[in-house]
Amino acid sequence: MSRTTPPRDRYGSDVLAGDWRVPPRGRSTEVAADRGLVVEEVETGWVGAVVRVEKAGGAHVVHLEDRRGRTRAFPLGPGFHLDGRPVRLAPPRQAAPHAAARPTGIAPGRTASGSRAVEGQRARVARGSHVWVEGRHDAELVEKVWGDDLRVEGVVVEPLDGVDDLGGALEAFAPGPGRRVGVLVDHLVPGTKESRLVDAVLADRRWRGLVHVVGHPYVDVWAAVRPRAVGLERWPDVPRGQSWKHGVLAALGWPHADQRDVAHGWKRILGTVTTIADLEPSLSGRVEELIDFVTAPGA
Repeated sequence: MSRTTPPRDRYGSDVLAGDWRVPPRGRSTEVAADRGLVVEEVETGWVGAVVRVEKAGGAHVVHLEDRRGRTRAFPLGPGFHLDGRPVRLAPPRQAAPHAAARPTGIAPGRTASGSRAVEGQRARVARGSHVWVEGRHDAELVEKVWGDDLRVEGVVVEPLDGVDDLGGALEAFAPGPGRRVGVLVDHLVPGTKESRLVDAVLADRRWRGLVHVVGHPYVDVWAAVRPRAVGLERWPDVPRGQSWKHGVLAALGWPHADQRDVAHGWKRILGTVTTIADLEPSLSGRVEELIDFVTAPGA
């Protein structure tokens, strides 16, 4: 994108007066985020072409690809420049019905996980067997990729809010015939607190054959999203004692002051995930292992 001199003042005369991303009335133009449109995101300076727009967590997200082929996701709306002019990005113009139904990257006849799509089938009544994950972000990521499969199979995915009381949760659920539990644990590597908790639970013979626990090596499920999706070669190293999520947002140059910023950052990351190919195999393989466990004959 060309830049003119003298440089423009993208922030206005008073950076504290309201939301600087929203230009004064009359200065902003609404533009459809059609594929190929090149814009600049003013907060980060990221310049890229629109490759897709999708809905994530109730809000639209636009994916911009720069000239090096790197892609980042941003909330649709104000905060963009087109040829030096402030614009509000709106959803793209309606495509033909046969082209609008499936997100880019998902092959016809397949789900986001790569399974064969079952067209026209209603969601199955929920099974007694469940899949448990540590938190809400884990659950949203699993839903994004495996949601179609889970509805066909009638599998419920529930966040645990951590595994510190995994034993107590199992006591309350009471696994048994037709009531298996598959558990996905973050950072399940030898020597960690998580590995000790899981070992203690699995030592209880009552859960043998009824509870299956697997894990991925990442401190947080965010890192199971391939970093190239947000324009990184690798996820940053966050110093011990610092919140990993806040550290990642800071490294990306995204707002990271409070939990609202964390939630917003996660929506941007989640918005970059379209198919199973956007995830590390060390996560996707474990999720599919759990789905197989809770849907096996007799489960």
